[in-house]
Amino acid sequence: MSGFFYVFTAVVGAAVGSFLNVLICRIPGGRSIISPPSHCPQCNHHIRFYDNIPLISYVILRGRCRDCRQKISLRYPAVELLTAVMSLLLFWKFGISLKYLFSFVFTCALIVITFIDLDHQIIPDVITLPGIPFFFLTAVFAMDMPVMDALLGIVIGGGSLYLVAVAYELITKREGMGGGDIKLLAMLGAFLGWKSLFYTLFVSSLLGAAVGITFMIVRGKDMKYAVPFGPFLAVAAVSYLFVGHDLMRFVFPAYY
Repeated sequence: MSGFFYVFTAVVGAAVGSFLNVLICRIPGGRSIISPPSHCPQCNHHIRFYDNIPLISYVILRGRCRDCRQKISLRYPAVELLTAVMSLLLFWKFGISLKYLFSFVFTCALIVITFIDLDHQIIPDVITLPGIPFFFLTAVFAMDMPVMDALLGIVIGGGSLYLVAVAYELITKREGMGGGDIKLLAMLGAFLGWKSLFYTLFVSSLLGAAVGITFMIVRGKDMKYAVPFGPFLAVAAVSYLFVGHDLMRFVFPAYY
């Protein structure tokens, strides 16, 4: 396929990433994502259109606001670059198709959830609750997912984490998993199907344990220190889009 389409896809991804930064910043506080226009969080000056070009403006401004010269968080270009790369990879996998479009929307939702969970340790219902029926429909009508696979993905996804959360609270007498994770896994199951859940839970738990133990050793935290689980679920789900299904089909051919 022409290199132009790959470049165009990456550029569109970076532009969408700029919008995702707005969502990440404003959704936790319940603020409008439309008004006011983009502005510096330090001096409140509106950002000029030529200072709002994804990735390029950050480099030109050397990571500082033009008006107050305060540092711009590295997270902004990181989200733009990540979204551009994901757009490019999904286009490489699916080409010009509805599968590319809705997989990209799915991935963008997970990027927003990841950074909000890292910053605030919450997974906003405004994404997951409408995301469950939306991604169920797109899975069935665009991703060729059997209806029952998607429905079971919702029920088993949400139900399995709910049971884990209840059991953990009964044993330890404290909450270990929030409702946001439960709704997130239901959304993942809706789009990826129930067969994805074993892979998603296994990989996310493995990553979470590795990162959590490392963090506790480095920072000297005890086992009660809360590590957000949403980002690990998101990473596992995206990896399933690319390699997880083929890997599980190789390991369990009778079920895939």
